[in-house]
Amino acid sequence: MLDESLLDTPEGLAEADRRGLLRGAAEAGARVRTAARHAAEAGVGDLKPDGRPRSVLIAGPGAAATHTADLLSTLAGPGSPVIRLAPTGVAPAAGALRWELPGWAGSVDLLLIATPDGTEPSLSLLAEQAYRRGCSVVAVAPARTPLADALAAAHGLLVPMATTPYDQEEPLAASSPGVFWALFTPLVALLDRIGLVNAPPDALEKVADRLDGVAERCGPAIATYSNPAKTLAAELADALPVVWTEGTSAGPAGRRFAAALAELAGRPALVAELPEALAAHSALLAGPLAASADPDDFFRDRVEDPPALHARVVLLRDRPIGGISAAPAARDLALSHDTPISELEPEEGGELETLAELIAVTDFAAVYLALASGA
Repeated sequence: MLDESLLDTPEGLAEADRRGLLRGAAEAGARVRTAARHAAEAGVGDLKPDGRPRSVLIAGPGAAATHTADLLSTLAGPGSPVIRLAPTGVAPAAGALRWELPGWAGSVDLLLIATPDGTEPSLSLLAEQAYRRGCSVVAVAPARTPLADALAAAHGLLVPMATTPYDQEEPLAASSPGVFWALFTPLVALLDRIGLVNAPPDALEKVADRLDGVAERCGPAIATYSNPAKTLAAELADALPVVWTEGTSAGPAGRRFAAALAELAGRPALVAELPEALAAHSALLAGPLAASADPDDFFRDRVEDPPALHARVVLLRDRPIGGISAAPAARDLALSHDTPISELEPEEGGELETLAELIAVTDFAAVYLALASGA
């Protein structure tokens, strides 16, 4: 059950935030600035690439690396050469994960490693393997770790991960906002330098400003009725989130939201892109998860009986109002099955800015849902 009273108690939220999730979301803008500075100090801005790489391979553990690869592939556009190397192994532990380069990887390819840990033996071996194959290697990882030493031996480029003192207090959640922005920012700056994406320093500064703006609107001191993240968390209290996205940038934001709900708040969620989502989820909305599916719910004991789980559509859009859109059909489908719908659409701006806003608001919502439900 969600303790909605906790949402409007900043002191209670701070006490419940044992993993530093709320601080990570609030400090996302500062983390982007620090990560961009670390990238500049590491020499990313001084690189003189000899053409674009044939492929960009991304390796790293957990959701943060997965989301980073997803966003970079989206930003690079159709036909993107960005490929995530999925790990194998028997457990999600540093010593159990294994990464391997594809057999075709060679001197015209670029390997990116993104990890908030840096102690994974297989990532150090991967850097060595890439060096033997002639691949260029860049890593974003904590300094003074085995991976940092392996990068030095492989003549690769290490960008120290932007961290804060409280990162060491508790194990870092892979979906933590702070971890994501610390890994994503240097890599998007690097891909801008080699011509795969458009993310110059001034664009990253605008991203940081947009994240600061979201933190002001969605911070713990802002009441639920005027706080879009708290409002969304409250709306999802007893619901199965059905996340529909529209627009290129909204896709990875929706997938990240679903993953954050699972990892941080322990809540399942479904995600799909419009217009395909209408066909994929129409039977779901007409089935037992529809809000109108249980006519006996009216007679439920509100004290003793838990509420039935019903779907709620969350529509994330990054398209301007007035363009060709499947949103009206999405609203009609949801409402025809008495399914409530929540909508988020960012303010106008560049692709990186709108993407950052969608990610930031949904990150805050996932964190509030986690804290208020005791996850």
